Formats: sequence, structure tokens, C-alpha cells
Amino acid sequence: MRDPHDPQPASGPVPVPEAGSASASASASESVDAWHRLADTAVLLDGFHALKHAVRFGAEVRAAVATDRAAALALADELAPDVRDTLDVLLAEVPEPAYRALVPRPHPTGVAALAVRPSREANLRALTRTPRTAPVVVLDQPRDLGNAGAVIRLAAGFGATGVVTTGTLDPWHPTVVRGGAGLHFATAVERLAVDELPAGPVFALDPEGEDIRGVKLPDDAVLAFGSERSGLSVALRGRSDHLVSLPMRAQVSSYNLATSVAMALFHWSAS
Repeated sequence: MRDPHDPQPASGPVPVPEAGSASASASASESVDAWHRLADTAVLLDGFHALKHAVRFGAEVRAAVATDRAAALALADELAPDVRDTLDVLLAEVPEPAYRALVPRPHPTGVAALAVRPSREANLRALTRTPRTAPVVVLDQPRDLGNAGAVIRLAAGFGATGVVTTGTLDPWHPTVVRGGAGLHFATAVERLAVDELPAGPVFALDPEGEDIRGVKLPDDAVLAFGSERSGLSVALRGRSDHLVSLPMRAQVSSYNLATSVAMALFHWSAS
């Protein structure tokens, strides 16, 4: 049975790699060798669900391993039949000690993979393409890697155009990708300076802003969120066209970043 919470594939069936191709199934030793060659430049997909999502949204997977291949394919039969045949080709079974040596933090599903990171040029084209049919989410100088991943997962679920971070956090850090459950491949994810943000009216979340319930967020909006500790940076505040606030009970200091993004995207989707 398909997981009812999973997004549908972007379009059409998931292609199955041809036998003999770079993505075809390989022996355990070949997969481990390939992993060591690719690990420094590829995106780590940590766990079954990250691999499932990446495949579903067109990621180029170069190596995929499982400690129990049959169990991983059974999980695909139950939760992701649309990618089952692709995973059957991609996955190589490796001993658990070999798997643990490949990943910094073993996942309970015993599955991991390496994929090619989308080019910056491709992501920028997606972010700057007009007219936009969904907002761009901007995380202004975020600090928490897990929160950033949760936001990317939310943005993918709502069909946002992309997620941009400013500051030093790498939105493709392995911990962020883990938090995003592989859904980096379902939306455009990049790090940009404030003066490089995509065109469009910037609606920045701020406690002193207008109540968001009285504001219609356009499809081409740039929705900006400051860090939980510091709020909006001076540069981002200066770039903003509108300040809006989320409803919050008095004496409650703040929402979690991902919660704030979810509320704003839900408001956009429902208006």
C-alpha cells in the first residue's frame, strides 16, 4: 500500500536503469568501491525514505546499498511500489559492518545511497523562472541543520518553488538532507546572498508585522523567515516589501522555524 502522506511522482513512471549502466545493480565489493570514489562529492541519502524520494523525483543515484536487500524491497512493495523496480536494480546488499563503515550514522532501515547534487545553474533557473506558480521560501541565516531539513521537506510537500538559505549554513549538509528525507530533489535548494534573492514581493515574518490572516500571499511571493534566536537580519529586513506576523498567544515567545514555515505555506495554499 502506498504511504498516503507521500507526494505523487513529478510526472510519469520512475525510469528503471538499464542493465549494464552505471546505475545497474552491482556486487557488494563493486558498490563499496564506487562509494569510496564518490563519497566526497555526492549527496548522501540516509535511509530508505530518503532514497525513495530522491528516486521518485529524478535524482541520479550512483550507488545504493542495503544490509538486507529483501527487506528494503519489501518496504518498497508496501510503501513505494512506483519505485520498487528501480530500487531492485540500484540496491546492492552489503554486510552490516561494511555499511556502518560507509555512513556516519547508520539508519534503522539499513539503507543508504549516493546521488549527484543538482547543478547550481539548474536550481537558479528554477528559482528565477517567471511567472512563478508557488512561493520561494527563504531561511535567513538559519542555525539548526535539522530545522532546515524539515523546512525543505515542508516546501516540497506544498509544492514551493524552492528553498533558499542565507548565511553560512549549507542547505545540502548531510544532516539537512537527512532531515529533508531526500526531498531536496523535489524542489530547488540553494544558498544565496540577500541581494541575490529571486525577484518577487518579499513577505518577511516578524512579530511586529501585519497579521498574516488578513494578507493574501501571491504565488510569486518570497517568504522570508529569520532565525529563532535572532530574527530577521538587517539586510533581509531592508529587502522586505511586507512584514507579516503569525497569530500567537500572548506570553508565548516564538514558534519553531519549521512550524512557522508550515503555517505560512498553509495560509498561502488556502487563500
